[in-house]
Amino acid sequence: MSFEVRVEQTGGPDVLRWEEAAFGELAAQEVRLRHTAIGLNYIDIYFRSGAYKPPSIPFTPGMEAAGVVTAIGSGVDDFVIGDRVAYASPPLGAYSEERSMPADRLIRLPESIDDRVAAAAMLKGMTAQYLLRTTFPVGPSTTLLLHAAAGGVGAIACQWAKHLGATVIGTVGSESKAQTAMLHGCDYAIQYRNEDFVARVKQITDGRGVDVVYDSVGKHTFMKSLECLRPLGMMVLFGQSSGAVEPISPSLLQDKGSLFLTRPTLMTYTARRNDLEASAGELFKLIREGVVKPDIRQEFALRDVVEAHVALESRSTHGATLLIP
Repeated sequence: MSFEVRVEQTGGPDVLRWEEAAFGELAAQEVRLRHTAIGLNYIDIYFRSGAYKPPSIPFTPGMEAAGVVTAIGSGVDDFVIGDRVAYASPPLGAYSEERSMPADRLIRLPESIDDRVAAAAMLKGMTAQYLLRTTFPVGPSTTLLLHAAAGGVGAIACQWAKHLGATVIGTVGSESKAQTAMLHGCDYAIQYRNEDFVARVKQITDGRGVDVVYDSVGKHTFMKSLECLRPLGMMVLFGQSSGAVEPISPSLLQDKGSLFLTRPTLMTYTARRNDLEASAGELFKLIREGVVKPDIRQEFALRDVVEAHVALESRSTHGATLLIP
């Protein structure tokens, strides 16, 4: 008997239900997994709440996990039963003890990468990879602003950006989170509840502004984030934890210095198999070298997923959170 978390209608954390799972035959190019660790991410809240439209209702949330292959569908040549694998990709369904998954979305785990580390780092780490390496190539001459610098993506992005030589300015919600961000390589941690982060960024940069802003908060930070950019700077909006950003006129970007604006997603950047493998490979390399150290601060039993969502949504978590089947 196997169990999973189901959502019958979108809403608050209480819509998450613990139910027995049913399995059909594996389709071609699919494998079945037994999960060992599951990553909790803010995108899970977007789907649960209805901020993002799920592909169907009811559905099982979750896009990141590690596990062991237990069955192979026809046409699968790259994996065998017993392989340790991980993923950070649709289709939804990671909040489960077992599931089927398209084989081309799986990455085989090296022996040096623990299941818990993979489940904590795949989605967040590959997000940091495309943000820092492709969306805006960060280097020693880069000064950047990263919101939610003590969160799951933030902790990895701080470490990675510092490794690339950048000057990292982060925003956080408390003194303890400021300490977390600084521990991970943030040069300046601005407590946005006590300081005007626009004024502080201008002070740090001698009025110049930053080259790029990485904003996963959205509604509450977007307009002020634009004020932090230098002319020709780039605004990277990759999340909306405070809500969706109101529509703006393109002329606003002109008025604020011919700015660039993008709304990227990991799914686009890893849609092709070779891009997925390259992103995961670069992440695993930096983990092995000790450059990126996934910061697992909270673990919940999968059946306690309601409590986990409450903690994440209330911003009381630091670093990465795992659900353990």
